[in-house]
Amino acid sequence: MKIICIGRNYAAHAAELNNPIPETPLIFMKPDTAVLKDNKAFYHPEFSTDIHHEIELVLRICKPGKHIAVEFASKYYNQVTVGIDFTARDLQSDLKKKGQPWEIAKAFDHSAVIGKFIPISEAYKTDGEIEFSLLKNGAQVQHGFSGQMITSIDALISYVSQFFTLQTGDLIFTGTPKGVGQIKTGDLLEGFLGEQKLLSCEIK
Repeated sequence: MKIICIGRNYAAHAAELNNPIPETPLIFMKPDTAVLKDNKAFYHPEFSTDIHHEIELVLRICKPGKHIAVEFASKYYNQVTVGIDFTARDLQSDLKKKGQPWEIAKAFDHSAVIGKFIPISEAYKTDGEIEFSLLKNGAQVQHGFSGQMITSIDALISYVSQFFTLQTGDLIFTGTPKGVGQIKTGDLLEGFLGEQKLLSCEIK
């Protein structure tokens, strides 16, 4: 299983971190050891003092494909959930200054929290968009719609498949909206698709 992640896919999030909007999708990956599921707690690692939450729509690939045309991309995923891309912002900032890869800031153990998957057909609103949000200690801190993506879901599938053969069970984190912020021990994070809670994660 591959975990393929898309960075800076929401203009407002890029702006809040003073990052330029990429001309093509910004791709990074996480290993399968990054997965944290079944509402298990996240234990704050000692190597960072500034880990941020980033709520995202997560797609599950349902059949193998490569060089997928945009018009056929929807046939390659049939389930969606919300996930949290935990980011060690202090490490990431230092690595960016040095022009080095981000892996230790993005791909560490349990940095990819995965909610309960539901059929994609159940996730769409009547206007054809998917709404999602993150609550921290009961207060909404992030909120977004799939239509706000710089590169759409189907376009992402097509683009990624030019470089990586997509396989059944692969996950694609599609980017985070604005509102990312630091987590602390004792926090409770809850992820929603519309009004349906699919994810709960306590920080310990």
